[in-house]
Amino acid sequence: MSADASPQPRPNPPKISRSEAAFWRITGPLAFGGFCTFALLYSVQPLMPVLAREFAVSPAQASLSLSATTAALALAMIGAGAVSEVCGRKRLMVASLAASSLAAMLAALAPNWPTLLGSRALAGLALSGLPAVAMAYLSVEMDAEAIGLAMGLYIAGSTLGGMSGRLVVAALSDQFGWRPAIAATGAVGLAGAALIGFALPASRRFLPRWPDFAGLAAPMKRHLSDPGLRLLFAEGFLLMGSFVCAYNYIGFRLTAPPFSLSQTAIGFIFVLYLVDAVSSMVMGDLAGRFGRRRVLWIAITIEAAGVAVTLPDNIFAVVAGVGLITWGFFGAHSIASSWVGLRADRGRAQAAALYLFFYYVGSSLIGSAGGLFYARGGWPGVAALLAALTGAALILALRLSKVPPPRHLALR
Repeated sequence: MSADASPQPRPNPPKISRSEAAFWRITGPLAFGGFCTFALLYSVQPLMPVLAREFAVSPAQASLSLSATTAALALAMIGAGAVSEVCGRKRLMVASLAASSLAAMLAALAPNWPTLLGSRALAGLALSGLPAVAMAYLSVEMDAEAIGLAMGLYIAGSTLGGMSGRLVVAALSDQFGWRPAIAATGAVGLAGAALIGFALPASRRFLPRWPDFAGLAAPMKRHLSDPGLRLLFAEGFLLMGSFVCAYNYIGFRLTAPPFSLSQTAIGFIFVLYLVDAVSSMVMGDLAGRFGRRRVLWIAITIEAAGVAVTLPDNIFAVVAGVGLITWGFFGAHSIASSWVGLRADRGRAQAAALYLFFYYVGSSLIGSAGGLFYARGGWPGVAALLAALTGAALILALRLSKVPPPRHLALR
């Protein structure tokens, strides 16, 4: 080669297939990271009646133990991807999980209510780094044939973490108190951070670089100006808000007469989260066969029907109703979130970040507002709020069915 010849750029290494050992070295740690993330996030939900008694706060105030976390998570989610561009994705995921685990241990030691809320907000701020980056890591490293299974394993780990964190913490709080139960989730989170730090390979197809902050505003503005995406963002707000509201206050109902259940027994209601896997698959398949416009409203109607089924003072009706709420929510969420990616032809990462922002803001605002309805009208008051929210979501779904597809889809 002549002295003045310019060097050729090094090509990216090939993407990873599901037959390679590296597939499991990546998906295993990330699935466990998702498990830890959602266990840390939702571990306080079954403890809200306990926290209300411990700190002498109302149900609405007790719900802030979760809402403070999801609000901080929503705000930090949009910027987490940009931070990973500078410091690297693996490094951010390790730091995120370790910091949120330490915040959980701080919450377990909280001497008063403001300290507990502050530590929970810190946990949400830290947690944003892993879910915001894990899917981006997988989408870059995995080939087309492997990405579906890789994403599925990560989501399955996250779902199991959300369920197990609630169930195990409820059982531990009955035996040892809520403080050791919360501290245990922090210990599991630290184990997850260590596993990712030592076992997850560094990204082979990504180099840290300074992000184009100026370039982020244009796709955000474009997404917010799209009428279909605006409706989908509103759907995420209403769907997640109603779902979290139902689970926040069902524990208060079940600890009171005529049920008077223990924390362990209440924890078992979160096993209904396993409905997620079936609902997402079935409703997603129906949406693929018959169209999202024709199926989204059906999933929301199932959620609304579940609210009505929970009204009788019968434990079997309550469990069945919560099961229907769970089925409808996860079915609708899977359709709406996939629709966001399909409708946004450019800047899909920003579109997904906006959807998750509204999703978690709904969790925070509606999840706490439900406490005011519970204080005034008990569970029937919460059910009235849920009926209004699912009714609004149904109206938006019907409006979505009439919004024309964007130009890049209409031309296909």
